[in-house]
Amino acid sequence: MAILKIIKEGSQDLRKKSRPVEKINRRIITLLDDMRETLKDAEGIGLAAPQVGVLRRVVVIETEDGELLELINPEIIYREGEQEEIEGCLSSPGKYAQTIRPAVVKVSYLNRNGETVEKEGTELLARAFCHETDHLDGVLCFDKAVRILTREELDELREKENNEKNGQEKKTNS
Repeated sequence: MAILKIIKEGSQDLRKKSRPVEKINRRIITLLDDMRETLKDAEGIGLAAPQVGVLRRVVVIETEDGELLELINPEIIYREGEQEEIEGCLSSPGKYAQTIRPAVVKVSYLNRNGETVEKEGTELLARAFCHETDHLDGVLCFDKAVRILTREELDELREKENNEKNGQEKKTNS
């Protein structure tokens, strides 16, 4: 397994539409393994093949409980509700997007064994499904941003939210 170079925003490869995987062969299995290692090394939540220079419809996502999902030819088959949250992208370090995404998302995909799988995600996993499948179509989260934030703005926003939360807790504990 190898750690792959993550392509940064500005590369035209991030704007190209990925081709479906026609056959799950050794090259695809190696790509999945390398993407797993790259995601772990980058300490990310999700990684799409175009982010490592491969224009194939392949994604890896780590869930909040540590499960690593490998999605080949993923398709969103169900969306429900709405959530507004902040997203980062491994291809754009230090830049964040406030986006509106579905609250619930169900995807259908092939696993490494060629079996069709359906998986439903809420909150962070729903956002990750949307974010990574967007990459496969050459779309970045910043294209869908309600607002774009720098790391400093994100830190200020989180500090403000923590202060508000702590103030609320003090009121309820009084």
